[in-house]
Amino acid sequence: MSMKRSMTALAIAAVALGGCASQTAQAPASPKNIIFMIGDGMGPAYTTAYRYYRAGEAGSEVKPTVFDELLVGMASTYPADNTWVTDSAASATALASGVKSYNGAIGVDAQKLPVQSVLGQARKAGWSTGVVATSQVNHATPAGFVANVASRRMYDAIAEQYVQKRIADNTMLDLILGGGQRYFSRDPGGLSEQMAEQGYQQIWDLADLDSLTQLPAMGLVADVALPHAIDSDQPERLVAMTDKALSLMSEQEQGFFLLVEGSQIDWCGHGNDIACAMAEMHDFSLAIERAKAFVDENPDTLLVITADHSTGGLTLGANGVYEWKPEVVAQVRASVRPITETLMAGSSAELAERWRQHVDFDLSEEELSALDTAYGKGDKALARAVLKVINDRSLTGWTTGGHTAVDVPVMAYGAGAQAFIGYQDNVNIPQRMMAMMGW
Repeated sequence: MSMKRSMTALAIAAVALGGCASQTAQAPASPKNIIFMIGDGMGPAYTTAYRYYRAGEAGSEVKPTVFDELLVGMASTYPADNTWVTDSAASATALASGVKSYNGAIGVDAQKLPVQSVLGQARKAGWSTGVVATSQVNHATPAGFVANVASRRMYDAIAEQYVQKRIADNTMLDLILGGGQRYFSRDPGGLSEQMAEQGYQQIWDLADLDSLTQLPAMGLVADVALPHAIDSDQPERLVAMTDKALSLMSEQEQGFFLLVEGSQIDWCGHGNDIACAMAEMHDFSLAIERAKAFVDENPDTLLVITADHSTGGLTLGANGVYEWKPEVVAQVRASVRPITETLMAGSSAELAERWRQHVDFDLSEEELSALDTAYGKGDKALARAVLKVINDRSLTGWTTGGHTAVDVPVMAYGAGAQAFIGYQDNVNIPQRMMAMMGW
């Protein structure tokens, strides 16, 4: 970041905090705890879609969701390169450190030099720290707050830093909840054993969450990522992990910084799978409700929610039709992969019957014919045909299987929430947190 740009960002933060050259200016009281929640890929179309999805059929009463209730502003997300479109790594680095970087960067600047994160600053201040994610815990977004590596693909190196990196002779994290068992080996001398030697309680199944009773603790409950919410026997898995995290971390005297990521909103968006995305949004919204309730009971806590970018170019209304049908989305009970696998497991004559195992509306003759044609071309063609049926029926539009450059919503609640009102760039969010805390 240039000196001019850095000074501008600091000035913006100072204004947002109520500061100026006068010593009489009053900044918001410093929060004792910070909960930072990131809906990966959750652009504004997702929060809009979730509102109407919850309402149901057109003509139903539309009620504000927790996203609407806590909305205070918007943020731009562009990276340091010339693309305007960020990936999750560059955005995580920006949201963690207040420094722009290149796509793929984890905790390093454009020159690949390490930068300090707000989580790291909290650790220096003696706070407890934790990350919760429905992806593998060493995926791009949580990694951006903890590790410093040149590439997001360096999963093993990131995991090692989770265990071996030190601040004031402490590990970076007191609490780790999510997926990623394969990166924390349980073999003799592996990272799991190293963590056990450091006193970490450990679990390997979400059903054992209650057995975590104190910090430090680690719960890796899937080999890589957890199943999609829509495909899971425990669809509110982020809620459960957030509850446990708040319970454990609230017992600490010095305050805490907790990062919670709704990781798979993004993955459903990459797949252009609207039913999958709405199930992830529901789990994330309920986790936010839990965090909001915690702030109500602990008003010295700051809760900030945003997205790292938007995914898929989601639109509500498509094909020239002035309508969107969330009631159709609600009739889909699985993501595209299990639907496709179920269809491929039988003969083409069974397509209509097998379709009903996961979807509550019948196929038209035209739709059935399209699926039959795709069935003969293999699972990839069939998956595309399944998505087309669901998206066309619900009038859901997508422009890409990647990310977009649109601004993302910012929500805030609790101590210091007014600092995040209005337009900001993603780097301003951690800058304001750190300025508020005097870090």
